[in-house]
Amino acid sequence: MSVYLSMAAFALASSISPGPVNLVALSAGAQHGLRAGLRHVTGATVGFTALLLLIGLGLNELIARSGYGPSLLLVLRWGGLSFLVYMAWQLARSDGKLGSSKSASSEAQRAKPSYLYGATMQWLNPKAWIASLAGMAAYASSGDGLLVWQFAAIYFVICYASLASWAWAGASLRRHLNEPRKLMFFNRTLAAFLLLAALYMV
Repeated sequence: MSVYLSMAAFALASSISPGPVNLVALSAGAQHGLRAGLRHVTGATVGFTALLLLIGLGLNELIARSGYGPSLLLVLRWGGLSFLVYMAWQLARSDGKLGSSKSASSEAQRAKPSYLYGATMQWLNPKAWIASLAGMAAYASSGDGLLVWQFAAIYFVICYASLASWAWAGASLRRHLNEPRKLMFFNRTLAAFLLLAALYMV
């Protein structure tokens, strides 16, 4: 197996497996449609790729040498936990109206997916840090800058496609969630999964 195929397999396994970012992509697609859901997908992909590149270019070594590694991990853990709880609360309090509906409330419109939320979720997501550290250790530990950029480029494409598939799955469910009570149940189920993910971080 070529190194590039191995990189792609690693990226796919890390990106498509269920996690907080994927669940929010699923919910964004279901509530606001694919086009709006892709804002979250784009933000999350760019945010993750930036993290991957910085780690590959030496951020992890800089943190280790600074002596702030354990403190940073603690901040990431509790920051990520707080953000997941916030996202779960947002989902749980949804009024069950589809975002593109003319009758949707202004609050539902304000809650549309955003590039910033997607990127923030990745930087506060321990899974993203672990995938970045493990991936760069496996494929670019030699310090070869070209390999770092190649791995990041492969990861960008696969991460975007993986997250987009979750948003597409959510958008495909929209026709089955055309009643407020169904969408509320769906969102509260996803909120429960986000809370479970948060508890796993404790």
